This record gives sequence, C-alpha cells and structure tokens, in this order.
Amino acid sequence: MDRTSQDRMGLYRTIWRWHFYAGLFVVPMVLILALTGAVYLFKPQVERWEERDYRGFATTALVAADAQVAAATRALPGATFHSYRLPETLGDAALVHVSLAGDRGMRDVFVSPQGKVVGVLDPDARIMQIAHDIHGELLIGPRGSWIVELAASWAIVMILTGLYLWWPQGTGLAGVVWPRLASGKRAFWRDLHAVTGFWVAGLALVLLVTGLPWAGVWGSAFKTVRGEFGWVKGKQDWTIGGQPAEAAADEHAGHDHAAMMAADAGQSMPMPMPPMPGMTHDHTMHGMAPVTLNEIVVRAESEHLPFPVIVSPPGASGRFGAAASANWSVRSDTQNRPQRVSLTYDTMTGKEVSRETFADKHAIDRVVGYGVAWHEGQLFGWVNQLIGVLTALMLMTLAVSGFVLWRRRKPERGLGAPPLPPLPARIRGIVAIVLALATLLPMLALSLIAILLTERLILSRIPAASRWLGLAPA
Repeated sequence: MDRTSQDRMGLYRTIWRWHFYAGLFVVPMVLILALTGAVYLFKPQVERWEERDYRGFATTALVAADAQVAAATRALPGATFHSYRLPETLGDAALVHVSLAGDRGMRDVFVSPQGKVVGVLDPDARIMQIAHDIHGELLIGPRGSWIVELAASWAIVMILTGLYLWWPQGTGLAGVVWPRLASGKRAFWRDLHAVTGFWVAGLALVLLVTGLPWAGVWGSAFKTVRGEFGWVKGKQDWTIGGQPAEAAADEHAGHDHAAMMAADAGQSMPMPMPPMPGMTHDHTMHGMAPVTLNEIVVRAESEHLPFPVIVSPPGASGRFGAAASANWSVRSDTQNRPQRVSLTYDTMTGKEVSRETFADKHAIDRVVGYGVAWHEGQLFGWVNQLIGVLTALMLMTLAVSGFVLWRRRKPERGLGAPPLPPLPARIRGIVAIVLALATLLPMLALSLIAILLTERLILSRIPAASRWLGLAPA
C-alpha cells in the first residue's frame, strides 16, 4: 500500500472513530429528543384535546371578562389575576391564568361564557409542558439544558462525519440511496443506517441549528454577540436554557424562582396586582377611571389575532420575565412566529400605545423566528408537522440501526471502537473543520478538550482501559 492509500485509510479510520464516539454519546439523547420533539409538533391538537371539556358551551346568558376573572379568583382564595386568554371560538371557556397565594405556583382556570368555573389545570403538569421540559431540559433545569446542547453539538459532528463515511465511491446507488434488501442482515443494517443518515442529514441539521438559540451556553453567547453588534430591536421572543432571556444573562438568575417559572407558552412571573390596575393617587384626585378588562377584550377581539390571544393587565411582568408594564398588553402567542402581533393600550384612555408585528423585529430575530416555527412544526401547517414526524422517525431509525451495528461488531472484551490508524493521516482540512465547529459550538469545544486531556493523560496510561477503549494503534 502506497503512502497516499495509507493516508486515505488513516483519514477514514480517524473520522470513523469520531463518528463512533459521537454516536455512542448521542444515540440515547437522539431517541429522547426525537420522541419528545415529535409529540411537541402536535401541541395545538393535543391542547385542544386536553381542553375538550371546556369547549362548546351555550352562547346565551354571557358574562363579561371581568366577571369571569372574578369567578376564577373566588374559586382559588388568595389567587392573583395574571392574564386572560380569549376563547378560540364563541362558546369556549376563557382561560384565566392566576398565581396562587403563598408562591405556590400558577393555575389555568377555565371559566365558561356564563361565568362558571369548569376546570382548573396546573400549567406545569400539562402534557405539552412536560414534553417541552423533557425536550429542552430533561426535567432537571439548566443542567439538563447543557446536556441537551452538548448532545446537539455532537449530533452535528455525527451527521457530518457520517456523510463523509457514506460518500459514494463509484459503487452504484444500491446501498447509497436505497438499502440492499437481499444482501443479508449485515449489509441490510449497514445500508439502513447509511441510507437513512443520508436522507435525514439536511433536515436533522436544520432542526439542530434552529434549536441552538434556546440552548443555555450557545443562546447566551448569541445574545451577547447580538448586543455587541447592535442586532437587537425590541424584546427577545424566545427563552435561553428554559429561562427568560433577561434572566439568562444574570449570574444570579438561577436563584430567581419566579423568573424560572416563565415558560415558552407565554406564562409570566406572578406579581401582586393593585386593587385598581393602573390607578394612581394623582388619577384618583382627578376622578379618572382606568380602562377595564372588558374594554380591552373587546379591542382584542376586533383585531382578529391568531389564537391564542393573551391579555395581561398593567403591573403584570412582560413576556419571558420582562419588566412590568404600566399599560394593558395584548399579544398573539401563536407558534407560527411570523404571525405574532403584540399591542399595548394606555391604562387610562384605552388608546393604542404600541404595535409590534413580526416585520418590525430585527432581521436576526426574524430568521430565528422562522427557524423556531419550523422547529415546532407550525410554519406551514400539517405539512410542516408531517416533515417533522418523518425526521423524528428517521432519527430514531438511525439511532437504533447504529446501536445494532455496534452490538453486532462489539468484541467481548472491548468497546468496539474502530482501530486507530497505524500512521498519522494528513488531515489538516479536517482539523480546520473541527476547530471551526468548536469555535461555533462552545460546548463541543469544551468537551473536545476534556476528552483529549482525559484520553492522553489518564486513559492511555492504564493498559486495561486503553485496550478496552481501543486507544492502542492497530
């Protein structure tokens, strides 16, 4: 074998090893994220099913929004009104979001058009919120977000190295674009893994990249860079590591229980409301009366905003834990981000103070907004959901077939890692790519440093561990 062939084989083995180790770590996370992500794609449908008992009431003897809020707070003594969700259709119950007395959390209270409380749900225990928390934080808070981000970073490495290993060498399309079904089990599993990886690579990379703005480390760095370059216009419309964007930049945010309760579904920090929202001593002296919830709800209904439409009173903290507003807030929280609209109305006069549409946001926010809407399967209806489900199924197929391939070739007394190349391969281009990825993905860079130091300084000096991990050159 000449030197060129040796280098080519060495390069192939090196990339194969990185693909192997990336897959070994990523496979369990791929299964978790693909499953929860596929469920979350159907958030609107699942929530409609979850709220099925609170829809289709009579449309006679209707009461105003103020009366519905009063009924909700009476049902939970000491509760504080936080926001009001307009019914999707006439006859549906309104959702009154309240904070319980004694900092005991939040509740979604459903009130019929006739002013009767027909149901109470814990927003943190709802199906989609649990799927959301597993998908983004593994139910363990910020540390879970770091693990998810690390897995996403290594998944990118796995996909890129997998594409290199898949790259056809003039052997025809069988086993490259479609699996060879009549060539035995070994060829079938290899082809299933390689071909599935080829078809899902682009879609998976889009999902991984569009999920990074939510990640704790990457999202915080991205927010800092945007601030330094002046790429910020208005409030950020997504969380970072499961926390409000404002709190993510605060080193003490992890101790702010109220801020951590803010969720992507539009929940805000609970805050005590004055008896007369927006009423000041000066207003009282002049005999002015504040605008009521009823009036704001009528204004909101006339806008015909995409469901869900949330009305927040003066004094309630803004979306994602932003500072409390002195005005009434009306916003569409539709998952199709390009359709979102946010409005504010003056507390005393009811006049429109501000209007922000998707087009008013900075270009960076609009790009992220499109990506988030695609990621959640809501950018263009059921077709987007179908593509998301197919992507999740292919990722699960990739994970299962990779595991089967590993188990079939794993030796009894070893991990089964591909052998090290006998000679150093000339891989300057690959090194440059790895360095570029490490620069763009900080969690990948940190893990690479940790792996290399552990491998060279500890594991390679322990003969048993070195043999089991396949660190000795072939």
